[in-house]
Amino acid sequence: VSSSVNACVDVVLSGVKLLEALGLEPGDGKNHAVLSSGQDLGEAFTHFMERGAAAERFFSDAAAFRDIARTASEHPAAQLYVGGNAALIGQKLATNPDLKILLCGPVGPRLHELLDDNVVVPPESMQERDEFHLILEYQAGEEWGQVRAPTANRFIFSHDLSNGALNMLEVFVSSLDEFQPDLVVLSGLHMMEGQSKEARQRRLMEAVASISDIPTDIPIHLELASMTDQDFMSNIMHQQVFPLVNSIGLNEQELLFLTQAASGPHASLGSWSGIPDVGVVSDILFWILKEHGKAAERASDLTRIHFHTLAYHILATVDGHWGNQAAAVAAGARAAGTQACATDTIDTSRVLLKAPREFLTSHTEAPAKISLNPDEPVVHWHREGISFHFTPVLVCKDPVRTVGLGDAISAEGLLYSEAYPQ
Repeated sequence: VSSSVNACVDVVLSGVKLLEALGLEPGDGKNHAVLSSGQDLGEAFTHFMERGAAAERFFSDAAAFRDIARTASEHPAAQLYVGGNAALIGQKLATNPDLKILLCGPVGPRLHELLDDNVVVPPESMQERDEFHLILEYQAGEEWGQVRAPTANRFIFSHDLSNGALNMLEVFVSSLDEFQPDLVVLSGLHMMEGQSKEARQRRLMEAVASISDIPTDIPIHLELASMTDQDFMSNIMHQQVFPLVNSIGLNEQELLFLTQAASGPHASLGSWSGIPDVGVVSDILFWILKEHGKAAERASDLTRIHFHTLAYHILATVDGHWGNQAAAVAAGARAAGTQACATDTIDTSRVLLKAPREFLTSHTEAPAKISLNPDEPVVHWHREGISFHFTPVLVCKDPVRTVGLGDAISAEGLLYSEAYPQ
């Protein structure tokens, strides 16, 4: 298995503790689109803490960022973790002793120490410096000056140039000949949003050329992540990336954004209210595979979508390409419950069921009505050559760590999925 492209060290720390360590005084909050100084950081953190909202920002001044990252990573209260979707997926897969993982991404000394022994990093991927992503947490009711956080959340920032330019993609593709993987996992396209439109478009074309060089008998999975630019999403979907990959993984935010960007079904829905409606989700999944997936009249390899949201998962596959779907979707759901609670097995006292007990399978055609049976938690239905496997998730009541949960879910689902040779 090999995964690329984004890798970094996540430094998790109390935001208030970092601002104090940097000698910043509490003041008024102010939203900055880009951070360029410690003062900007203090104002932006305060702005989002006051609202209890999550946010992610780019820090433009390299030298100032390096000083802040050093202060954060050496703080006694800081925790350092493997970060970046590709590295997280690689790390999750590496817990299986029979797998060797090739990871290409900017790997510095700290990240190299944190990686599992089963993860192989080609020498061209090694950097002298780590790419640090700073994750500043705050708790509900926590105070900073006049501000009191209504809920717990986190503010993330980085000065990450190599992940944003997908710098390691060519290195990755050229090392596949030697490594001979059974599966390729790609992620990190969302990191390109920080670049200018022209640079991004040029880099996307190069990425597409590179991905096209991956031998066709190796399945490719693309893990999506949060994006804000509809044109960019539309490019990835229509002419460029979707047709080249066999499988994609995404959550409810990305799914809704995708249908809005391409005027798909339910595109007028502004946002989800509560648990995403199963029928709406499956209509959109059906449309992606019908319009952009593999078909006699279309040059596309896309045949699998693994959708994950807090309460349930759905694995949608084009018939004839994948096997073992029930086990795969169940394994993803189990990974969600155990990883969020940081337990080896599901601890029934710490989880709850949030999935709907009854649901419709569609809102655009004559639907089936399905009632969940606890003895057979994986439900299967079929629509015009596409199979849907649904399973509820046992949701952790007091999650210990949610960063990288989607990556763990997708990795686990891939491990159990059987790709039929075409």
